[in-house]
Amino acid sequence: MQQSTVILVPGLGDSGPEHWQSLWQQQYPSFERVRQLNWDTPEQEEWVEELNKVVQRHNPEQVVLVAHSLACIAVAFWAQKYNQHIKGALLVAPADTETPTFPEDVIGFAPIPMQRLPFRSVLVSSSNDEYISASRARQLATAWGSRYVNIGMTGHINSASGHGRWEEGLELLRGLCGTSRL
Repeated sequence: MQQSTVILVPGLGDSGPEHWQSLWQQQYPSFERVRQLNWDTPEQEEWVEELNKVVQRHNPEQVVLVAHSLACIAVAFWAQKYNQHIKGALLVAPADTETPTFPEDVIGFAPIPMQRLPFRSVLVSSSNDEYISASRARQLATAWGSRYVNIGMTGHINSASGHGRWEEGLELLRGLCGTSRL
């Protein structure tokens, strides 16, 4: 079976130490993490280029991206720009950058690309995420060709909403990697 290269793509502010992405990285040291130049006032072009640099260090056909929040939108922009075939992507709690309440200091992340992603993907959202409605998340999943998973009333799927290690997410990741072990 082909090995997977898991690349964590944190959202705005870089997932903190209690966030499931950080906890996964502690548990699985082989997981690589995209490091952005500016976590607090991001520019879409910079985020896309940093993501691309990390992906290009690996065999793209082994790469599985694990994006959270704003990083899901960065992945969509990256896919639109580079049309790179990778093994897959787990897109968790995408942020709707087109809403009027989205922070103004986030530059270039709207409008959200609505083209089908050139790789397998799973989009996970909740019914009460403060950054995207369930209907909008389903709309993105449909446009991107992603399998849609709504995990109920669970907030933004981060440490603030009590997700900790988020075992359900690890199961979804295993499915994308095509393995029972990571």
